[in-house]
Amino acid sequence: MERVRLTKTLVERSGKPGAETWIWDSDLPGFGLRVWPSGKRSFVAQYRVGGGRGGRQRRLTLGTYPTLTVEKARKAAGDALATAQLGGDAAKARDDARIADTVSDLCDLWLAEAAHLNRRTGAVRSAKNVAGERGRIDSHVRPLIGNKRLKELNRADIERFRDQVARGATKGQRATRVRGLARVRGGTGTAKRTVTLLSSVLGFGCDRGLIADNPVRGIRHAPGRVMQRFLSPDELGRLGAALEAMEGEGANPSALTIIRMLALTGARRGEISGLRWREVDFQRGLIRLEASKTGAKVFPLAPPALVILEALPRTAGSEFVFPAASGDSHFQGLGKVWTEARERAGLADVRLHDLRHTFASFGAAGGFGLPVIGALLGHRQAATTARYAHLADDPLKHAAGRIGGEIGAAMQRRVAR
Repeated sequence: MERVRLTKTLVERSGKPGAETWIWDSDLPGFGLRVWPSGKRSFVAQYRVGGGRGGRQRRLTLGTYPTLTVEKARKAAGDALATAQLGGDAAKARDDARIADTVSDLCDLWLAEAAHLNRRTGAVRSAKNVAGERGRIDSHVRPLIGNKRLKELNRADIERFRDQVARGATKGQRATRVRGLARVRGGTGTAKRTVTLLSSVLGFGCDRGLIADNPVRGIRHAPGRVMQRFLSPDELGRLGAALEAMEGEGANPSALTIIRMLALTGARRGEISGLRWREVDFQRGLIRLEASKTGAKVFPLAPPALVILEALPRTAGSEFVFPAASGDSHFQGLGKVWTEARERAGLADVRLHDLRHTFASFGAAGGFGLPVIGALLGHRQAATTARYAHLADDPLKHAAGRIGGEIGAAMQRRVAR
């Protein structure tokens, strides 16, 4: 079996008339070229579903040369092989695509072939994110428009779907295989996330030629209240006092420490709850997250946060900074402790995520630029940080007052002369 790097020159010169030839790429195992007796050249990807010798071998025809270039065929093969490593089957998905007729069919195809990859960047998504998307499909998309034929789906259907989810039409409980029941919530936030997901699924359908256009394009999200709850210095003082009192009464120390760390870092809940010791760089005062909502992330630690981490004991056999009481996972019981803490502090309307907003608000009010704040929070897009722009009003007023005062003083000196 011949193994060389597949190039345009090699593909054009390969094969002999009347004989079938197989050439496998030396750089990407499983990527190959099939030269037919007729001279036709087809790119293929060969793999075992799930990997290993025990996996079922499959072969996917990617396309023919020169309609498909070597570079595009190599990328398509890489995607198919990555899907196989994660237990998916691109060949089966391709077969299913020929009979994808409804929105539910397309969702199945997307979950099998494309859900594990970020459609915009191509980065591999976490299993947790994929599971969340699957849950939204099962909870909202299938019940409301799953039986809708793809060729009949239009803008009005999407707008109606958005409004139904926003009103809570799918709110309730849903049976799951893992924990038995899942609580399904509606609302404008859920509607926004689900419509965004649906856009990705339908965009994938466009890429596969199953629909001519994406009907989600141009759809406005359901209007909802803007979550801009920031704690004042006085409120932060009350929260700190509540945590200190609970600590003296024997509340779970991991939960109390996580809350303090969230306030001091502006990190997301999962980034601190699931923090691993190897991700803490004590020498440089940094946290180097291997994975987060926006991928790998590095952010500096304020001295108080670093002091807290340095004082924590390490649990033998656990890689987590905040290990679970049993098993090999991280601490999960934050919600109950947070509810008590905010009630004691008189902050019943404050969510745990509002500590992240508060961190950003203190930065904006302190005169730090939005790019700096966005970098600290791990925002990928400037628009995400822009919500804090109005909090810089006080520093701007201070600057305007100082500049204007100096100019006014200079003008008065000129008049006095």
